[in-house]
Amino acid sequence: MSDVTGVRKAAVLMVQLGRERSAAVLSAMREGEIEEITSEIARLENIDSATADLVMEEFHNTMLARRYYSRGGLNFAREVLESSLGSDKAREAMARLTASLTEMPFQFLRRADPRILLSFLQDEHPQTIALVLSYTGAEQAAVILGGLKPDLQSDVAHRIALMERTSPESVRIVEKVFEKKLSSMLVQSGDGSKVGGLKPLVDIINRSDRTTERLILESLEQRNPELAELVRAQMFMFDDIVSLDDKAVQLVLRQVEVADIATALKGARDEVKRKVFANMSERASQNLEEEIALLGPVRLKTVEEAQAKVVHEIRQLDEAGQIVIQRGSEDELVE
Repeated sequence: MSDVTGVRKAAVLMVQLGRERSAAVLSAMREGEIEEITSEIARLENIDSATADLVMEEFHNTMLARRYYSRGGLNFAREVLESSLGSDKAREAMARLTASLTEMPFQFLRRADPRILLSFLQDEHPQTIALVLSYTGAEQAAVILGGLKPDLQSDVAHRIALMERTSPESVRIVEKVFEKKLSSMLVQSGDGSKVGGLKPLVDIINRSDRTTERLILESLEQRNPELAELVRAQMFMFDDIVSLDDKAVQLVLRQVEVADIATALKGARDEVKRKVFANMSERASQNLEEEIALLGPVRLKTVEEAQAKVVHEIRQLDEAGQIVIQRGSEDELVE
């Protein structure tokens, strides 16, 4: 069975289900899937009973795994299947189930131009926009969020932060709408999926321009001060360089181009500049000062882009465990 494709298995299953049942199943599928499966059915000739039995058995075991998973989670499903099917078949069924559960809805959106998505989303209900942005990549979502009207921005950001679990039925309804609008293949959701929450919102804000970032945070502050504080606690902005220890700043300076540092420091607070210069050699700091002076007037957008590069490098180092960013009320480090 390892050589049999998923489409071939689906075609065999449809034949085994009979005309009425297979028609009911196909009616719930997307157009691209229907075309693939019906084409494969047309290519089928004689199906030997052994292959048909194996396909039906595999389908049955996978559905059992899903049923047990919905009752008690992956570990519960694995234990029940092992006791009833044996370890090998249980392992295969759980592998198929796990693969299906990790498939996220709205995968087609990750290939779409965010400006096109913005044109489709900007007139939708804020909850719909929040749901869609929770499934898109953070960079795409940042572009879309930045293109929304300020009031809508804050409403959507607030909903993303408070969103937890959304029913598969609701996700499928929204998916179908965008399937028709964008004529793209969708990936269906498994059981209730965790979407939204603080992390997706922070990721989106971190990739937004400074104006959008400021508007979102100010709006959240007005709507829900406690939530705004939680978001800020998980963010790191350029001025927060002063909170890094000297070793961390030195590592960051080694990773970023001098031209980007110079541009980022244009218009920065004196405290930030002092922190940077204090962690450079005398010659390097002189060169940096000369570089800043040579830049002359710089557009605000250019400065913000350079600061975003520095912040991105800081976050990368933090994620890699090479530096530590103190957030919110985290305990101080003890030597």
